[in-house]
Amino acid sequence: MTNERERTVAPGARVDWDAQAAAFDDEPDHGLRAPEVRAAWAARLRDWLPRRPADVLDLGCGTGSLSLLAAEQGHRVTGVDGSPAMVERARAKLAGRDAVVLRGDAAAPPVGEQRYDVVLVRHVLWALPDTARALRHWRTLLRPGGRFVLVEGVWGTLSPVGTPAARLTALLEPLAGSVRVERLSDDPVLWGKAVDDERYAVVATV
Repeated sequence: MTNERERTVAPGARVDWDAQAAAFDDEPDHGLRAPEVRAAWAARLRDWLPRRPADVLDLGCGTGSLSLLAAEQGHRVTGVDGSPAMVERARAKLAGRDAVVLRGDAAAPPVGEQRYDVVLVRHVLWALPDTARALRHWRTLLRPGGRFVLVEGVWGTLSPVGTPAARLTALLEPLAGSVRVERLSDDPVLWGKAVDDERYAVVATV
């Protein structure tokens, strides 16, 4: 849940997301304000999420743009973000929907014994200190037959940050029965511009 400027920080470094919140939705793929960008993400979510109403856990949900799309498609959504300012905006965006937004650590979300059909994460793994540990914990939050939907990438040329698709799939293989990678770099509508870095989604069923 970052833009290119923010990704110059080291993986796991502390970012002041409260300071980023006011302008966060200005990025085309964050706010999804342009109808064509919003429609493109909505179409992808329809492909990635179950067709029946499901319980979706959106970790590092930011201002709640993907949570809102999932709720509009009939899913019950729990968003989690560590930033009070992001949580406030997400709650406003999701008001009146079958959704709740919690403040907490995306790597260890405060959901107690609740289990989900989908763990949805977009551009969050790059900022976590231990990707493998987070994935193992998230696996325990999924019901049998549940799925990961992870939208990730690698950004930057001099000091790239992120998680290459090959590394993420290798980490998921012991945790999931099937792992599918969908390349997203060649779809400029998703990002509101053409991109030349690695962007992808992994859908992994447990």
